[in-house]
Amino acid sequence: MTRIPRPGLGTSGAEGETCTRSVEAALEMGYRHVDTAQMYDNERAVGDGIARSSVDREEVFLATKVHPDNLAPEDVRETTTESLERLGVDRVDLLYVHWPIRAYEPSETLPAFDDLRAAGATEAVGVSNFSPDLLAEAVELLDAPVLANQFECHPLLPQAELRSACADHGATPVAYAPVLQGEADEVPELREVADRHDATPAQVSIAWLLEKGTVPIPKGTGDHVRENWAARDLSLTDEDVRTIDGIDRRRRLVDPDPAPWNR
Repeated sequence: MTRIPRPGLGTSGAEGETCTRSVEAALEMGYRHVDTAQMYDNERAVGDGIARSSVDREEVFLATKVHPDNLAPEDVRETTTESLERLGVDRVDLLYVHWPIRAYEPSETLPAFDDLRAAGATEAVGVSNFSPDLLAEAVELLDAPVLANQFECHPLLPQAELRSACADHGATPVAYAPVLQGEADEVPELREVADRHDATPAQVSIAWLLEKGTVPIPKGTGDHVRENWAARDLSLTDEDVRTIDGIDRRRRLVDPDPAPWNR
């Protein structure tokens, strides 16, 4: 199975030249996984960042996601072609169903993703924001393996059941919002562990997710891109992991039924 480089660079909310510079800088410092989506409206900027970098395209694991409005079979095919044009590539490494809502009809949508994989538009198929039951259904309907399920995951939303379901189906769990949308500093347990290692709470959160076998895709610009990358070198002790695992508060940062896109 394809190995997804970790951590990756998330680009939700990044726009224009700022997005392009962040992608270029991330690749130059060692990132090899860049995540975008039709919904983010920044595929062109992401593609420009990849093109500007000195890193060969074949070394970059590039993922994008099909908008919930575009999940009818003909729209999947048409808008994926448009995504490739904006990204400036002839294929992506991973193409996701972004949310199983709006135009999503499993028996119609998923075969279109199989068709795109067969045609070489994507190397692999993934899903995003899928529950264990929806993931099992997708695995059953797709000819292609489900390479990944991307969902919100961090110390305040550890998603043990969903991570277990991914393991059962051979899908890699990809964690968005891994640093709690910039609010990791507000979690005392993360600060406690960070103080032990002269690290930041954000780095601790990323390191914990790496320990749990996920692929975190933190967003970031400027120094945050470098800070997040450095989390790879943070080795958590068993005590650190127990401290974080012991957090009993739960908080979801992203609405599971994304109302702004459901209007």
